Amino acid sequence: MLGTLPGYVPGRSVPGAIKLASNETPYPPLPHVVDRIAAAAGAANRYPDNGSSELTAALAARFGVPADRVAVGCGSVALCTQLVQAVADADDEVVYAWRSFEAYPIIAAVSGVSSVRVRLLEHVHDVDEIAARITGKTRLVFVCNPNNPTGTAVGRAAVLRLLRAVPPDVVVALDEAYREFVTDPDVPDGLTLLDAHPNLVVLRTFSKAYGLAGLRVGYAIASDPAVATALRQTQVPFAVSTVAQQAALACLEPAAEAELMARVETIVAERTRMYDELRAMGYDVPPTQANFVWIPLGDATLDWAAGCEERKVIVRPFAGDGVRVTVGAADENDRLLAAARELAPTVINSR
Repeated sequence: MLGTLPGYVPGRSVPGAIKLASNETPYPPLPHVVDRIAAAAGAANRYPDNGSSELTAALAARFGVPADRVAVGCGSVALCTQLVQAVADADDEVVYAWRSFEAYPIIAAVSGVSSVRVRLLEHVHDVDEIAARITGKTRLVFVCNPNNPTGTAVGRAAVLRLLRAVPPDVVVALDEAYREFVTDPDVPDGLTLLDAHPNLVVLRTFSKAYGLAGLRVGYAIASDPAVATALRQTQVPFAVSTVAQQAALACLEPAAEAELMARVETIVAERTRMYDELRAMGYDVPPTQANFVWIPLGDATLDWAAGCEERKVIVRPFAGDGVRVTVGAADENDRLLAAARELAPTVINSR
């Protein structure tokens, strides 16, 4: 059993190289957030608030929902795990697109639940096929929107079509870790769909746009308070540190959020530049709504990633499928684009 358990593969860090492999923001936490972190560290001898009550209340106020529909967790990936544990037994199924967030099959396997993978259609969730694959054993459907690692997003009509097709006893988790980077008005904000769909839960994180990847704090907002309660019940005690809770609270303050969103706009502008230049080089890059771009390279994936590493740029390869490249600071992106330009002939000419 131990030898067969799957493991999560994080983006690699190589001394002296630029890391564009883990979808981190290139910016450190805001100065006042760092101050709050330092102050909170002074209470490290005490256990954190197990229910993250202050942060839960702040999120409820921020999004205009009752606090009993909010659950805070150790990053949104922990909430994904808790959700599977809360709703599915060993003989049950979890349905998700593939390729999508690589934690989904790991979570299912470790939880003893069966995975049902539905192939992407032109790099996007095939919502009709997802609905068709739901059976009497299905307990949960994950929809990563925008999708990791492709960056593609499902539009409003398709999301609504899926939600209407899913039986009411099957939970739909709309995983919106990259929501803050969405600029396409057709991509729905999952929180606006909660009241009309009692089986929906939206997952978000402070790891990406808010720059707290190292502190591990995310949250879920559910249509049904019972789902949020189940998430709290399946959480490891004291999973979210006092430092993480206070940092997230500092990020939610109006002045901080305005500055953070200005950073997001800069990243989105760099995303557009990377997308346009890679396309101009001949790479088949699908439109992205996240803070990364996806380069489908098939069998050339590992060689291309190795070529980037030789040029001191670390990207995230998915063998046989493609490479995910995080949008970094402008100078980092310049380095990636220079590497891509040098490597383009070996990939594009071989098609």
